[in-house]
Amino acid sequence: MEYRAQRAPSPVSTTRARPSFAKPVLAVLAACLMAAPAFAQVQTGYGQTTSDQGAELSGPVRLNSTNRTSQDAAQQQQQQQTGQSSQSRSPRYVPGEFEIYVNKLLGIDLKDPEVIDQLKRAESEVYESTQRTQQQSQNFTQTKMVTPDMVIRRIGADLMLDEQRGPNGEADGPRQAPADYLIGVGDEIQVTAWGSVDADLRLTVDRAGRVTIPRVGPVLVAGVRYGDLNEVVRARIAQVFKNFQVSTSLGKLRTIRVYVTGFTAKPGAYTVSSLATIVNGLIRAGGPSAAGSFRQIELRRNGQVVANFDAYDLLLKGDKASDRALQAEDVIHIGPIGPQVAVLGSVNKQSILELKPNETVDDVLAMAGGFSAVADRSRVSIEQLSERNARRLRELEFPAQLKTAVTNGDVIRVFSSVNTALPLGKQYKRVTVEGEVARPGEYVMPPTSTLQDAIAAAGGLTSQAYVFGTDFSRESVRQSQQENYDRALRDLETEFTKNSSTQRATTADEAAGNAQRAAGTERLVARLRAVRPTGRVVLQLESDARALPTLTVEDGDRLLIPSKPTTVGVFGSVFNAGSFLLQSNASVDDVMKLAGGPTRGADASGAFVIRANGTVVSARQSSSGWLGFGSNLAGLPALPGDTVFVPEQMNKSTFIQDAKDWTQILANFGLGIAALQTIKN
Repeated sequence: MEYRAQRAPSPVSTTRARPSFAKPVLAVLAACLMAAPAFAQVQTGYGQTTSDQGAELSGPVRLNSTNRTSQDAAQQQQQQQTGQSSQSRSPRYVPGEFEIYVNKLLGIDLKDPEVIDQLKRAESEVYESTQRTQQQSQNFTQTKMVTPDMVIRRIGADLMLDEQRGPNGEADGPRQAPADYLIGVGDEIQVTAWGSVDADLRLTVDRAGRVTIPRVGPVLVAGVRYGDLNEVVRARIAQVFKNFQVSTSLGKLRTIRVYVTGFTAKPGAYTVSSLATIVNGLIRAGGPSAAGSFRQIELRRNGQVVANFDAYDLLLKGDKASDRALQAEDVIHIGPIGPQVAVLGSVNKQSILELKPNETVDDVLAMAGGFSAVADRSRVSIEQLSERNARRLRELEFPAQLKTAVTNGDVIRVFSSVNTALPLGKQYKRVTVEGEVARPGEYVMPPTSTLQDAIAAAGGLTSQAYVFGTDFSRESVRQSQQENYDRALRDLETEFTKNSSTQRATTADEAAGNAQRAAGTERLVARLRAVRPTGRVVLQLESDARALPTLTVEDGDRLLIPSKPTTVGVFGSVFNAGSFLLQSNASVDDVMKLAGGPTRGADASGAFVIRANGTVVSARQSSSGWLGFGSNLAGLPALPGDTVFVPEQMNKSTFIQDAKDWTQILANFGLGIAALQTIKN
């Protein structure tokens, strides 16, 4: 209406000069009037001026805070700089003297530089590849690899290691503020209003404890409970506006400074979140040191002890009731460590524990997680350093001695029920029967059962069973074979190494030959290393046997009764290696003829026959027949399932080489006779 009034023609405009002057003036005035609302809004946005006329405009009133974008960027940059300067890696955990002693009982010397190096490598990303490389290079060298999981530590030590912290020092990340949280200087408050007022504000509490809302004014919020903050802000805005809704929340929280003192890895002052608790402060300082206590931690405020914190309540029971919230200038004091005991063996968590007065063996076992599934629950052993000059080691019977008091330095061992084998006369055995039986499968046999009992449990033999070829494997025999085989292979490697190191080459051809022989030796050792014993036990049966011998079975035994084969195999240095149909009354010599006999390069004197029952008959056991300067294989009857092997002759020499050697021998012999003749003359 004001613009239209200015545009209205004047009744006294009778000259032509006035209209020409009034038009530009009216145009400028109209432009200023149209730009006035925008100008008022800009001025309000910067918090410099306000206008009552804006309240009379149609639509909600927009309340803008100061330039939030630039402030957020500045705050974020400052926090990143603070975070980079405050973040530092937690100090490496240093074990105490009792921890070193306990680990040494398990064969882990934490003072050994090699063990320390292994533990350091375990924390790096290349540990697995390094371990594989070492195992490949060591071959059969029994070097024990120590990993952090094998080291026995104090309960709680893992909680304080390698903790990642945020830019404000929080060790636990952002979380919701409780209703009783007190607003303080530096907290950021987010205010959202809708209805007759449109607001989306982020306000920081100043040093006077206030926040300033545009067009409303300052609001005192310091000391207000977070649960009451929304009502306080709503009441203040209601003094200016009506018909609106408001919601408040906390944005970025202030940081406070606390002190961690006593027996800690890094004593000093720390900046933590205003929501931090005692646990957060302990983690920031790296936790108690090897001489510090997890159970005697005090929270001191204004020179008074306001809380006592036992970390075992949180670590072992999940009870966080004693974990109090921190305030600015609080002191967390860690006391010296109390009596310690170690629990080893069949418990759920092998560990080193700190004691409080009057705690017993039962309490210690409960703190270690109780017995494992395979533990012997009837007894434990306890080694007491206090009796090192006397008995020192004794056994406790359960449950009668569960309440036995423990002292500083005790080592409790819980026995396993599976590591110690019962006598064979008391063990029930799991036996596998396969092949030509009525019901193949696994069977649980009584303690005194035999192989015949196992066959009977499987329903007996079928008509096609070939008892002579029974494959009987035993796990205990396989383990013994593997140990002996590894020992023999190590001795063989040592002998090869000695021979290679003592060989001398005078010419290039000899050096090349030595290198070729060394390479061949390495290939041979690699192939031998790939061989794994099967644990087969040779049953000395007759070829027409119909029953197994009376042999007591063991746990894990395996019986395989094959069907009767109809062929005999011939392999090695023969003209036509393969399997041949066995004829009645045929001998090994007859089977060799079917394969064409030995080749020119064959070592016929070293031929041997592997019987189906696992026995071996060699041609060198006696001398008769045509098979290589006489052997007992010529008249040896062939049995179903036999395997005849003719090896290749090693260290072959040509006729020219033999003639050369004999010529040299005869020449030396002739020179010797000539010399004797000369001496005689």
